[in-house]
Amino acid sequence: MIKELSELIKLAKEKTVRNIAVAAAEDEDVLIAVKSAVEEKIVTPILIGDASKILRIARNVNFKLGNTEVIDCNNNVDSARIAVEMVKTGRADILMKGRVKTSDLLRAVLDKQIGLSAGRLISHIAFFQSPYYHKIFCVTDVAMNIAPTLEDKVQIINNAVAACHQIGVKTPKVAVVAAVETVNPKMEATLHAAALKEMCLEGKIKGCIIDGPLAVDIAFSKEAAIHKGVDSKVAGDCDIVIVPDIEAGNMFYKALNFLGGANSAAIIVGASAPIVLTSRSDNDKSKLLSIALATLMQN
Repeated sequence: MIKELSELIKLAKEKTVRNIAVAAAEDEDVLIAVKSAVEEKIVTPILIGDASKILRIARNVNFKLGNTEVIDCNNNVDSARIAVEMVKTGRADILMKGRVKTSDLLRAVLDKQIGLSAGRLISHIAFFQSPYYHKIFCVTDVAMNIAPTLEDKVQIINNAVAACHQIGVKTPKVAVVAAVETVNPKMEATLHAAALKEMCLEGKIKGCIIDGPLAVDIAFSKEAAIHKGVDSKVAGDCDIVIVPDIEAGNMFYKALNFLGGANSAAIIVGASAPIVLTSRSDNDKSKLLSIALATLMQN
């Protein structure tokens, strides 16, 4: 089990160098991250986008492209489709979002003809390292599934558990969070949490320990759990946080990054290949860590 997100890079360097197709690559933070990933010898990039802008930014950040393949495309939607097709046909192993809207990238990913569907629910996972918590943890889903059903959340948990297993967390502790830690028939998140906990106890969800509903303070603090009289194996030691919906998750994600001093690595899993999908406001360090994480999810 890794202790710091920086260890993702070390683990990635032990893998075969992967080809990564970057859609709309004309973004400074993206190119800095890709440059660092190339220097660490974990990826070989294929840059799709406005070639003149890509070359200019590359010069500005001292990214010597050399024999790097650059495909000129001035339309972000088309750029996303080209990048997805490259992964689909095996020319690239990983897809990465550049200066393109998430919705445009995902539209290409989900396209029935050229897309990367693997017959499973696709979900977003983000690993965080916070100065206020004793270990790395995963938050899901903050960018893909808007209002997941109970069945969706089962698959979201399975995706996150599989990712945790890949980085050495053998039996991740899953906190299904809500505004309260008791079941309230008027609050769907609490009903889902109780059902997911029961499904885990019945062996319908494997490879993890699930508890919920848990308020966020209880999920991350044993002291809060003791104070509130909550007895839980997950409380204060969670590895995975399952959020109620995309709004709660997205706000939690950005609060951790911009107010909580956390570092993050974020990808989409459940497709036929890993997809590096960070917020456009995430810095180059986060994007580099996300690239490293994606290489570890590649079989």
